[in-house]
Amino acid sequence: MKKRVFILGGTGLLGYHTTKELLKRGYEVSTVSLPPMPTEDLLPKEVTCHLGDINEMTDEQILEMLKGVDMFIHAAGADERTVPEAPAARFFYEQNVIPTQRLARLARQSGVKRFVIYGSYFAHFAEQWPDLKMATEQAYPRTRLLQEEVAMLEGEGEMDVMSLRLPYIFGTMPGRKPLWEMFLPYIQGKDVVHVLNGGTAMVTAQQVAEATLGALEFGAHGGKYAISDTNMKHKDFYQLIANVLGQTETVIQVVPLDHMKPAYVKADEKLAASGREQGMHNAIVAEVQNRDAYVDPNDTMPILKYNKADIEEEIIKTIKACLD
Repeated sequence: MKKRVFILGGTGLLGYHTTKELLKRGYEVSTVSLPPMPTEDLLPKEVTCHLGDINEMTDEQILEMLKGVDMFIHAAGADERTVPEAPAARFFYEQNVIPTQRLARLARQSGVKRFVIYGSYFAHFAEQWPDLKMATEQAYPRTRLLQEEVAMLEGEGEMDVMSLRLPYIFGTMPGRKPLWEMFLPYIQGKDVVHVLNGGTAMVTAQQVAEATLGALEFGAHGGKYAISDTNMKHKDFYQLIANVLGQTETVIQVVPLDHMKPAYVKADEKLAASGREQGMHNAIVAEVQNRDAYVDPNDTMPILKYNKADIEEEIIKTIKACLD
């Protein structure tokens, strides 16, 4: 008998690739996603797809959808690019923590046995770098940590809850432009692009799908899996983008943190004056970008059994899709 998986956010980039991977491995899939559909025939006909806002549904409606479901994938929520009205902590608490706790509770009540959250590697570095006080003073990582904790407590003893802490992700899907389009104006037409000295972990959307299946099949309750394939300096990443843009003469210049941080601080002050606040203050983003936010793939690949990928090739494909 096929196992049934419910995906919240099945028409997003990660939900789409995960749905395809689930079907390939013989799972039965249903999903709820916000309208509209990116393309009419995005998901195969065997996928039961509801369009709507799950946060506006009653407990009874959600429990009805979860009847007979064995596993739940939480692939929705607000990320760090959102700049809400201050205080940001309240916004991210209301968007990510409260809904996740409710859904974990309802999933447990309905008999779901495995629950996977798509989290952020900023939660991982909030723990790794206590000097930045990200876990206590930065709304986004603080609430990502809380999101994991409340879901795991809801599942305690009855439902295994795991979190995938996701880094930079590259990939494409029908009907949606990659989010990396927002990076292009920073490079397009520029002779010199300034970057900080750090780097970041990277994966593909397909690897997220494979790691999700790994968490469902092999993950341990309470597991917080920071996944990675490749670690790359920001300088090299921006150079790849410049090359795709045909700007082979563009100079990607590493600049010391103390030269760039004042501009980041001013950006925070400007936001505060307008009544808004980022989930991670620009000054802290600068500190993070000046460090190597690297994750060792050997920490999670053997557990979750996701495959190696050609990250550079996927970056190039993703940037080209932004330009189409």
